[in-house]
Amino acid sequence: MARRAETRQRNDARPQPTRRRSVSNRRYPTEHNAEDVYPQSSRQGGGWHDYGTTHNDEVSFDDLRREGQTHRRRASRSEAASMPDRSHRRSASSRRVAARKRRGNGIVVLAGILILILGGGLFVGAKVGGYDGPPFSWFTEQQQPAADYAGPGGDTVIVEIEPGMTSEPIADVMAEKDVVASSAAFYEAALDVPAMNNVMPGYYAMKSQMSAEEAVALLVDPASQVGHVVISEGRLLHDTRDVTTDAVYEGIYTKIAAASCFKGNCVTYDDLNAAGAGSDLDALGVPEWAQDAVGNVPDKDRQLEGLIAAGSLDFDPTATPTDILKQLVESSAESYAETGIAETSVQGLSPYQLLIAASLVERESHPTDFPKVARVILNRLAVGQRLEFDSTVNYALDETEVATTDADRGRQTPWNTYAMAGLPATPISSPSLAALEAMENPAAGDWLYFVTVNNDGTTNFTQSYDEHLRNVELATQNGVLDSGR
Repeated sequence: MARRAETRQRNDARPQPTRRRSVSNRRYPTEHNAEDVYPQSSRQGGGWHDYGTTHNDEVSFDDLRREGQTHRRRASRSEAASMPDRSHRRSASSRRVAARKRRGNGIVVLAGILILILGGGLFVGAKVGGYDGPPFSWFTEQQQPAADYAGPGGDTVIVEIEPGMTSEPIADVMAEKDVVASSAAFYEAALDVPAMNNVMPGYYAMKSQMSAEEAVALLVDPASQVGHVVISEGRLLHDTRDVTTDAVYEGIYTKIAAASCFKGNCVTYDDLNAAGAGSDLDALGVPEWAQDAVGNVPDKDRQLEGLIAAGSLDFDPTATPTDILKQLVESSAESYAETGIAETSVQGLSPYQLLIAASLVERESHPTDFPKVARVILNRLAVGQRLEFDSTVNYALDETEVATTDADRGRQTPWNTYAMAGLPATPISSPSLAALEAMENPAAGDWLYFVTVNNDGTTNFTQSYDEHLRNVELATQNGVLDSGR
């Protein structure tokens, strides 16, 4: 009996064989409970679904751990009590077999834990991303092809591509307009088309319910862009004809009308001219700093002169004539604002007067001479001397040329600076930003006169009237001032 008791004590003291534990008995950090690891949405029928065991009551992991420890202690005592006396005398071979079994059991347990962690991670990730379905199905759903239309498309849809847009926001716009079935399909198709990097801001004629591949191909086709107009520096609102060459210089309204054509419909020159003469200046997008002066111009047909900037502009061709002009005037005002026109103070001139003066600079000189011509304008205004610019004479004429006649110069108009002091009533063209910046930052000098003396554009500046007369004679000899009348 004493030997059996001693054997029993030795058996109780030595390590017992590792037993395979169920998932419900695994150890978990005591600060977590069941709700932390198994989201509530995974419960089905009041129990935990597909995680090894089912508990009808919400039991903490501390309770599960203690229950498992108690179970193992009871099992150990029971096994030890029923074990034969010589069971501890194992051979070396038996011990090696048992060791391999323990390692195998450990690998199985570790694999189970990894599966549980990875599965839980995917599920938690899906929850964070907004998915609230069954575990693991989120992962498989992400591998499904993006929704896409099969056809070439139906009705025409106008899509605006805003400055700074990349493929991803463009894809969102295409989906919102129902051009494509999903933004993901368009984005995936765009990745294979390098020409997507060359898509310019503006308006594009697309089709509804196109396949993503065809939508990308249509977007990168330059012919798809609509409502795009290029306004050259110094262009006027209305058409003019050159006396010498008989060439017609298309005005801004003519350019806009041509760019507005869409599905056989075009806004006409007359439509734009009528809209541009409207009394609601807010509806035309006239900036606040110009409204008082624009509201008092002597010719309403010319009230938007200079307010549509030179450059590349875009508008919605399906809009009304008034809304088209508003888009162009507002975008131009933004460009002018970037020069600081509303904050710059030059010799007491208002922002609108700076715009008028910039239009004179544009029409009278080459870009290299802009700052000097700006200084001549300011110097003459400062001493009360008339500007006497031929460009202001030509502005009120349907037929123009560099040289003007005595009769033309003597005609009284709100723009003829030979017949009046000060600046014209409105800008006489659309100035470039460079001309406007020259007025805001004129060159230093005492010049009062200038004249272009040859056809290469060489311009002479002087403060002396006598020297100016000699420069005029040189220009006449070189044919610069030849008249076609």
